[in-house]
Amino acid sequence: MTTLYLIRHAEAEGNLYRRAQGQYDAALSPKGEKQLDALAERFRTVPLDALYSSDLRRTQRTAGAITKYHALPLHLEPRLREMALGVWEDRPFGDLAYAEPEMMDAFNNDPAAWHAEGAEGFLSLQRRMLEAVTEIAARHDGQSVAVVSHGMAIRALLAAILAVPSREIYKIPHGDNTAVSRLRCEGGAFTVEQSNDNSHLLTAGLSTLARQDWWKEPGRVDLNNIRFQRLDPRKYPGLYTSCYEKTWRAVHGSLDGFQAPIYLDAAARHVAACPDALVTIVRPDDTVVGITELDTERSRAEHTGWICLCYVEEDCRRALLGVQLIGHAVSVFRRMGYKRARLCVYEGNTDAIAFYTACQFHTVGETSGSSGGRLFIMEKAL
Repeated sequence: MTTLYLIRHAEAEGNLYRRAQGQYDAALSPKGEKQLDALAERFRTVPLDALYSSDLRRTQRTAGAITKYHALPLHLEPRLREMALGVWEDRPFGDLAYAEPEMMDAFNNDPAAWHAEGAEGFLSLQRRMLEAVTEIAARHDGQSVAVVSHGMAIRALLAAILAVPSREIYKIPHGDNTAVSRLRCEGGAFTVEQSNDNSHLLTAGLSTLARQDWWKEPGRVDLNNIRFQRLDPRKYPGLYTSCYEKTWRAVHGSLDGFQAPIYLDAAARHVAACPDALVTIVRPDDTVVGITELDTERSRAEHTGWICLCYVEEDCRRALLGVQLIGHAVSVFRRMGYKRARLCVYEGNTDAIAFYTACQFHTVGETSGSSGGRLFIMEKAL
């Protein structure tokens, strides 16, 4: 008999930025890094004989938490990867829900009915996951093994073991990041003894799902899953200028020094260089709640992109929308092969500095602002 501890990876960028990860090789988020400590402590006294992980970096990094107290080699198994999402990879869930609502509903509530160009099917995912864990269990008969995989992959496996059809996938709740399921395998047959337990996160306040409610009811719309809509500053100068004015006033207390024509000209250049450089952010109720602007040319030679504007309406700033703007920038810059994202923030804008620091930016220099005052240059590795 083999005991398998099936572990979902720690919170990764896609979970934080609310983008479809699939086999997109995302890094862990700051909270994900903290979840690793809680996971390591959970397994500190649990006897383990082997450690397996999918070969994506978010699972490999999570598996590293197990080795804190267990001197085990890490075996990489590509069949433990997340479902390949084809053209959905790295797209915001808000965009997908708007453009393909029926497929988004199927993805969440009947994944065998879901399909996308270049994607893997749910039944194929189930077969490879079951094949992989069956081989691991047979290889380690009589032992205990930790296996690190992904949310949909684990859900698909549990559904296969428990004979839950795709259309009834709601019977298997979404697993939290680093949630643990314990399986027993005897004679090639699996028994689920515990599923998606996240108790090690709750006392530390580190649960990812605790701050979300979209998964609690089938078909529920999450108003915080925003979509990104390209903006032409020449066609809609008023919208762009209004958002920029609000940002300027919040930082400086007035519009002294604000020069709308200059900023509009710059925005037009940024859009000409990259169509995704200027986007509004829109909630599912079609409310425009912010804007972000990127400069992909300023430091191209240094493989660095700049975030020029990152604005969210004041009454939405506690709704985890701003971090999705950072996710948009990260996605655009990575596609271009850039290694860093930079921005400038006024030294007195303590809220913004705290936000960017939480998003893993750090100060790398200083410069002077157009209206006087000191600006910190902050940078994030990609």
